[in-house]
Amino acid sequence: MTGPSGPDRPGPPRDAVTGSWPIPDLTDTDTIVAPATPPGRGGVGIVRISGPAVPSICVAVIGAVPTPRRVSFVRFLDAAGEAIDAGLVLYCPAPRSFTGEDVLELHGHGGQVVTDMLVARALELGARLARPGEFTERAFLNDKIDLAQAEAVADLIDAGSAQAARAAMRSLEGDFSVAVRELTEALTSLRVYVEAAIDFPDEDVEFLASPEVSERIEDIEDRFGRIEHASGQGRLLRDGLSVVISGKPNAGKSSLLNALTGYEAAIVTDVPGTTRDVLRERIHIDGLPVHVVDTAGLRDTSDVVEVEGVRRARGEIERADVVLHVVDSSDPPAASDLARDIAALPADVPVIQVWNKLDLLVRAPERASVSDRTGRPDTAPVAAIPAQGPNVVQISAKTGAGIDDLRRALRERAGYEQGGAGVWSARVRHIEALKRAHGHLADARRRLESRASFELAAEELRLAQRALGEITGAVTSDDLLGRVFASFCLGK
Repeated sequence: MTGPSGPDRPGPPRDAVTGSWPIPDLTDTDTIVAPATPPGRGGVGIVRISGPAVPSICVAVIGAVPTPRRVSFVRFLDAAGEAIDAGLVLYCPAPRSFTGEDVLELHGHGGQVVTDMLVARALELGARLARPGEFTERAFLNDKIDLAQAEAVADLIDAGSAQAARAAMRSLEGDFSVAVRELTEALTSLRVYVEAAIDFPDEDVEFLASPEVSERIEDIEDRFGRIEHASGQGRLLRDGLSVVISGKPNAGKSSLLNALTGYEAAIVTDVPGTTRDVLRERIHIDGLPVHVVDTAGLRDTSDVVEVEGVRRARGEIERADVVLHVVDSSDPPAASDLARDIAALPADVPVIQVWNKLDLLVRAPERASVSDRTGRPDTAPVAAIPAQGPNVVQISAKTGAGIDDLRRALRERAGYEQGGAGVWSARVRHIEALKRAHGHLADARRRLESRASFELAAEELRLAQRALGEITGAVTSDDLLGRVFASFCLGK
């Protein structure tokens, strides 16, 4: 029997400190086991086992190898023949299973102790604890799914909206992979055409200058455009948009967070510096997941706690996709101060100015000058509210006025298109691989159009094919697989 423990050697216990199962040396032929349901109390707890020892584990735990792909009610037995639990069992022999190996699922009652006992029983019988994502990794290694489909499993589990879930399901069903393979085939066909011309040096210039080459390249360019657009939308659905709310104390940042979330996520007072730590909330804008971060007001302060809050705020701003810089319309800053505050934000992060408290302007249209508010002479004109536009939104967080305009501005800033028909789930690594492949095609095109270095043009096309192969796993490395499956949950 394979695995670190034989039938006469009990599996290792959980670590007394961490409560985790130890993971021994790994081999691809091991039988693996893991809970497939979250830890804790629930109606059902599922333990999944995959590998060559599954039939013998079936005999030891339930007394026989069950009928394939039929659910049966059985008792789960320990080494002494005593019942651990009673529940449902599902057996799928290789190769017609998710992993392509023999797979056994024990569906017991959802208590943590019961689930742990079933896992320990499998360890006693020679299985080892699966690494995160190892069941899906084995499905990939056994050619049940490609790498993009494997990633879609995790994306479906982590989907933050219905649109994101549908996009992940399209990828899982192979829509993304099919598009990439068709693009790869078109590149391969062009590469074969170029290499065939190289074999006839007396005719290659005329051969490669034919309209057919230009038509093929245009077709491939169109395919890249469609795939890159759909992938960009899919990445937005998967990763969402990171939005940080910044501004001076009492500008209404926490009120804006509450208005966006629809409930009192943050404490709102008239006392400056109420928000001292980073507050995170998640909302949806027409299916687009948006991670909203409220931060401490940006100002110089001697309060130790508030200083740390400001430091964290600046760190969040540097990592943001968009910054909402909130300005108090009822008490506007000097124009020079506002310009300085905007200039202090990272140059590579888009900024939307959010002029808040419009409801107060209705009641008090006459604004005090800087000297009235501070007791100091005006050094610059008071900032006027700029006209509404893609980078400026006028709102009242208190009444909700303008919040829909702000949501629309965020959606447009992200480049998100509502609906998402035909969009599949995509990751940053997919986008980067597509860009590299497209860049190699552009280099090949330039070489062909300059009527020189046809061998280098063929090499650029080969590199484009290789970059696309990274998406589906046709070209992989152990490092890539490790990074992909390390993000999966245990038992999947």
